[in-house]
Amino acid sequence: MTTLYERIGGAAAVDAAVDIFYRKVLSDDRVNGFFDDVDMDGQIAKQKGFLTMVFGGPNNYTGKDMREGHKHLVANGLNDSHVDTIVELLGETLKELGVADADIAEIAGIANGARDDVLNR
Repeated sequence: MTTLYERIGGAAAVDAAVDIFYRKVLSDDRVNGFFDDVDMDGQIAKQKGFLTMVFGGPNNYTGKDMREGHKHLVANGLNDSHVDTIVELLGETLKELGVADADIAEIAGIANGARDDVLNR
């Protein structure tokens, strides 16, 4: 069975998706404030590694787990509406890249499955 990583187009697709996704995030006033003091090159590299892993590609992710990585953001007000925005922007990005609706739904499910960890609850 092919992995989600393979179905969406592998490394090239993940690279393109993360680059487009963060352009959307940084221009969206609902969530961009959380990235004010973030090294975006580092963030983009970590996100590419993380998404590659969760989509079934090679596991080269070395970042923090979701709970630890977002704890400081929760302290600064991160809530469900922000997670909803991130899932929405990721879906828009994948749609633009021609990812199949079923795969987008699966990715949204993965993102929503991490919601409680991201929100530290």
